[in-house]
Amino acid sequence: MNTTTNQTQCYHCGEEVITSVRYDDKVFCCQGCKSVYTILNKNGLCEYYNLNETPGTNLQKEIRADKFLFLEDPAIQKKLIHFQNEEQTHITFYLPQMHCSSCLYLLENLHRINKHVISSRVNFPGKEVTVVFNHHELSLSKLAALLSSVGYEPYISLHDLEHKKPAFPKSMIYQLGVAGFSFANIMLLSFPEYLGFEGDEESLQTTFRFLNIILALPVLLYSSQPFFESAWKGLRNKFLNIDAPVALAILITFFRSLYEVWAGISAGYFDSMTGIVFFMLVGRVLQNKTYQQLSFERDYTSYFPVAVTVIKNDTEKPTALPDVKVNDTLLIHHDEIIPADGILTRGKALIDYSFVTGESNPVVKEMGEIIYAGGRQTG
Repeated sequence: MNTTTNQTQCYHCGEEVITSVRYDDKVFCCQGCKSVYTILNKNGLCEYYNLNETPGTNLQKEIRADKFLFLEDPAIQKKLIHFQNEEQTHITFYLPQMHCSSCLYLLENLHRINKHVISSRVNFPGKEVTVVFNHHELSLSKLAALLSSVGYEPYISLHDLEHKKPAFPKSMIYQLGVAGFSFANIMLLSFPEYLGFEGDEESLQTTFRFLNIILALPVLLYSSQPFFESAWKGLRNKFLNIDAPVALAILITFFRSLYEVWAGISAGYFDSMTGIVFFMLVGRVLQNKTYQQLSFERDYTSYFPVAVTVIKNDTEKPTALPDVKVNDTLLIHHDEIIPADGILTRGKALIDYSFVTGESNPVVKEMGEIIYAGGRQTG
């Protein structure tokens, strides 16, 4: 490996560089990009570079060796891990660097880089990876360091610690399944009505019509619940919401069809009723799935770190942010968010308050001055 001066493109991230690092006849912009290529090449994962041109992220920013030590805290682990047994642990990380099919390929092959990773599954729209690993051989902090070493540093915020991601309502899936089953079978039993009964087939007409009633009942009593509940809540609050006419249409269609079957007039409109409920539920499920990928409840905790470095008796200790107390001395590293109001006790600081005030120019702070939460330490 050698270093030369020649403006070219980094093989890993595609950045234009002047001082380049060469390795295996490839040119890299920094040691970080070269290190990722070395890891992938060693583990037979260079297909990563064939899927997309320069798919990597720039790694000129060095990551501290102790950055993820806070993940060794059992209290923090308990809030982040969503499943654990005697042999394995399941955890989901948000990876903002994920952007292409090469990322997906690499992240789903983590087990080839570290044998203690059992499996990894990517949620590409949500930029998340769920990793199953052997916690006896691989710690949570080392797993985060492994992801960082290949260019996917996990973003873990105070919001992750204090707010659990809402689970997708399984009851809606069951309601959709019941509606779909009933709709398909009612359509099947209604074909003779559409085509017309002839001769002996007319004896089955009444049977099919009453079977349609039986199949429509679960849709009315179970699958339609979201519309009835929403409409009722609106009426209790003295306003008509969008579900009120839907609920009314379901009731009118069902009872009108019941009357027509009972009076021997026709087969009614059970196919239309169950179809309306089914397709409305399909829309609800897709809407909920989409909303899960978006965050409408982000607050300041989404930007604050999970833990900070507290100095006690000249010893640095990673501490969960909720455990920080008044009069604690905090060590704020470069590019970290200041999590609490305090007084600068050592040296000078260059604080970027753009997150708080919108002003882009950093503010110089001298020892003894007050520093407010939300600023980013940049110098």
